[in-house]
Amino acid sequence: MRHRVAIAAGLFGLTLTFTIACRTPATPPLDNILEHYKYGVLGTEGRVGVPYWLFRVLPIVFADKLPNRPGTGWEKIGFIYETPDRDHPIGTTKANGQFGVDLVGLNCATCHAGSYREAPGSPRQVVLGMPSHQMDLQAYARFLTACAQDPRFTASTLIEAIQKINPDFGFIDSLTYRLFVIGRTRDAILERAKETAWFDARPPQGPGRVDTFNPYKAMFGFDMAKDDTVGSADLPSLWNQRPRRGLWLHWDGNNDLVEERNKSAAIGAGATPESLDVAALGRIEEWILDLKWPAYPAARIDQARAARGRMVYGGACASCHDIGAPQVGQVTPLVQVGTDAERLRSFTPELATRMNTLGEGYPWKFSHFRKTEGYANMPLDGLWLRAPYLHNGSVPTLRALLFPDTRPAEFYRAYDVYDWDNVGFLSTGPDAQREGVRFDTKAKGNANSGHLYGQDLPADQREDLLEYLKTL
Repeated sequence: MRHRVAIAAGLFGLTLTFTIACRTPATPPLDNILEHYKYGVLGTEGRVGVPYWLFRVLPIVFADKLPNRPGTGWEKIGFIYETPDRDHPIGTTKANGQFGVDLVGLNCATCHAGSYREAPGSPRQVVLGMPSHQMDLQAYARFLTACAQDPRFTASTLIEAIQKINPDFGFIDSLTYRLFVIGRTRDAILERAKETAWFDARPPQGPGRVDTFNPYKAMFGFDMAKDDTVGSADLPSLWNQRPRRGLWLHWDGNNDLVEERNKSAAIGAGATPESLDVAALGRIEEWILDLKWPAYPAARIDQARAARGRMVYGGACASCHDIGAPQVGQVTPLVQVGTDAERLRSFTPELATRMNTLGEGYPWKFSHFRKTEGYANMPLDGLWLRAPYLHNGSVPTLRALLFPDTRPAEFYRAYDVYDWDNVGFLSTGPDAQREGVRFDTKAKGNANSGHLYGQDLPADQREDLLEYLKTL
């Protein structure tokens, strides 16, 4: 099994096995836990790592292959740069590989660091642990494939581009890249593209979402030509994990061990049982146990209305969503919740059995995966920054969730200006259309149906409830 995992597809179904550096030597940890979360090495570099100088120039040489989204370079995929002079974005790592070739990999912050702006002209505020609603992992995989398929992916073109941004990239560096790096990287990308062919039979995942478990099926050798499930689901928040211990996790409640969930995510991001830095991941696991989220601005909350809404919440919502309540972290059957069934269908009993073989020979071998028949009731901490809503991100705002007849058939995701009136991100209008990515609820796996609890409440009580939900 270890050897099967060593060629595993990553979280978004892509591995970039860089054959001259398939095992990455230990890289010193970052002392500051915030820096470690944003840039720390977890062991993904040998599998999804892109040689550092190629990572720097690919979005320059192949700018025409990038999505038509705001920003420059990797920002068009959804990566966030902390400062303009930072050499790689939040959620990427830099580790020393063989032959002196640095590799850029992925870590927790790739999927769990988001941003919001108070208004179009306001500065971007980055929130660690927030769902990366702007990040398009599938677009990242597709971009790399498009680069490798392009006739410009040659040593001469890429080395020339590297030397333009790094005049110190000398003879030895150029020779190493020419003889060992560029051709092998191209071949690895193209080979792995064959393993993600199932992408093409499904609607785009889009920013802020990922198909977590269909890549595992491909890894285990399931026949994806006979599997039509769409497992695309919203990226979750990663804060306040301590009270989640013992709750059923993932959208369908298929695992109740926080640490196992974390390791499966790290393997999904590109680590293998052999390469996973358990100690480095452990630092993050400990930190996120009590990681807090930013509070909704108090000045924007009608406190009297929120007080009334708290009473409504207690009667209509708390039993399923309050930490410590009897149904929180438990699974509500699909026939009751009524939301889109595809994510649930995608995780099969056969896959649960195979997931529990991961880590054989290690003390942390998986054993908690199971198949369920519904979706888990999630705690609602930091709810205001977890938009869009439902497991597949098909409802843009909390107002649309509470007033089902207003749920739009299509809207735009990944625009990070906040919609204070409706509690979510602005998802309609010219700015959202220009800077966001269209989401079609009619596409398979994208239905915005279900979770109709509270629809019989009077409108004014639902308005009170909306106000209270801002405070969670």
